[in-house]
Amino acid sequence: MKSIVFNFQGFQDKVKNRLSLWQKEDFVVRLQAKDPSLWFSSPQDEIIDRLGWLKLPEVMAGKLDDFNSISDDVRAEQYSHVVLCGMGGSSLSPEVYREVFGSVSGYPELIVIDSTHPAAVYAVEKRINHKKPLFIISSKSGTTIETLFLFYYFWDKIGSQTQPPGQHFVAITDRGTPLEKLALQRGFRKIYYAPSDLGGRYSALSDFGLLPASFLGIDVGRFLEQAKFASEGCTEEDEHEEKAACLYLGAFLGELNPNRDKLTILTSVSLRHFPVWLEQLVAESLGKNGRGIVPIVNEPRIPPESFGKDRYFVAIFLDSEKNSELETYVRKIEQLGFPTIRIYLKDKYGLAQEIFRWEVAVALAGSVIGIHPFNQPDVQLTKDLTLKVLRMDGNILKREREWETLKINDAAVPEKLFSWLSSGQPGDYVCIQAFLPPFPEIDEAVQRLRMKLLKRTRLASTFGFGPRYLHSTGQLHKGGPNSGLFLQLVDEPEFDLPVPETDYSFGSLIKAQALGDFLSLKEKNRRVLRINLGTNVLDSLRQLNKLLK
Repeated sequence: MKSIVFNFQGFQDKVKNRLSLWQKEDFVVRLQAKDPSLWFSSPQDEIIDRLGWLKLPEVMAGKLDDFNSISDDVRAEQYSHVVLCGMGGSSLSPEVYREVFGSVSGYPELIVIDSTHPAAVYAVEKRINHKKPLFIISSKSGTTIETLFLFYYFWDKIGSQTQPPGQHFVAITDRGTPLEKLALQRGFRKIYYAPSDLGGRYSALSDFGLLPASFLGIDVGRFLEQAKFASEGCTEEDEHEEKAACLYLGAFLGELNPNRDKLTILTSVSLRHFPVWLEQLVAESLGKNGRGIVPIVNEPRIPPESFGKDRYFVAIFLDSEKNSELETYVRKIEQLGFPTIRIYLKDKYGLAQEIFRWEVAVALAGSVIGIHPFNQPDVQLTKDLTLKVLRMDGNILKREREWETLKINDAAVPEKLFSWLSSGQPGDYVCIQAFLPPFPEIDEAVQRLRMKLLKRTRLASTFGFGPRYLHSTGQLHKGGPNSGLFLQLVDEPEFDLPVPETDYSFGSLIKAQALGDFLSLKEKNRRVLRINLGTNVLDSLRQLNKLLK
């Protein structure tokens, strides 16, 4: 059986022409040489110094002994948990590794926290109470506000129980960052320096992903071998799709845009968390300059006849699982004329091949679409507005009053909700942004709401918890095509947690982040509706679901 099968559905000539052009331009040779002119003829920031990921399968092999050593030490010292505090590229690949591979018996439990909701922070605190945790403070820039606030909080908790607390902390960052300085000052157990010439979303095969993987008991050496196999395959210029899969995939992604821009990802059950990493890679790399690809992940299943013509599909299968239901679903999709890609993994370690293959393909798609794949120009706006709200800028607060937040029991909610929905047109998508605790019961309730919206509008849908989505799909929301209908859901936390060493609390931070992103969407003329669910989030979500019956 082939490991990758393309069903071009009428786009084959465009893909073949792109591959021929790349061959004439010596694209593969120039990619290996890290030639930045593959994207723009003139020099561009964040290209020449963002291509280090191409060599990670070889470079990271030199760090295996170090990873295995600390993993063995942590087991020998009987640490119960490893708690990773990070956002975006620092947290998504560790979370995927945890969910796909699980934890080998005898290894500590890995907890990934990328929420600033007080309830989420407190839930982690309760899980590790009276236990022996090791904290990984993970930030490429070393300035990520969410990560630093989490550090201050847990440093204070550990410091009240153990002195000195530094042996319970490890940092992953670039050299010369504020986090490096902090770790040195406070006597962290160890600092891991990731290669500086790569961006966060391209860091899954670096220290940011592989150190947490080692704590799970994953054979990191075997994982890197799979990535190396993929990197060697990405140098092929063969006419056969399987041998030159990286190039075919990149051309496929690029040439279908903008006719079809909703990349809908389906997977076997045990791989269902992998699309969360893919979502960031695609959205943040290719959603800018009013263009881009909208990744649709973990969407509730609907009959294929309900899909709009703006979609195409990727289905990722694990050979060891029974996939008959997914195979049948994909066949129906293909019979209706939708372009598809089927990818078959022999085992879970094949995930490393897919990570590298998709990194190359997304970078190549950027060259087709005419998009810089390594920057994120529209992310800073939300960060700036968040800081202004935190500092209680009067003008920002005035603007909040101008754009009133609807409370769930407001009489105007039905009218505003249906007015917002009526603005949707074919080719749009609905995006739920939930600044709520990322608990399973809330996730399920929001997914039910998502299904209602999907059935009602027949528009592709996305869903992310805030603030994590700000580091994942936030660039697409503000920089990509103006085709999103955004529903921002906030709550009123029942309690708050002050952040030591700052003048703020987690409650004030997540409120500022939600409002900051709401205001930035407004500045970008996006269609956004903001609803406060109050203190009883589940009851409020049920109310919204009833409105959409």
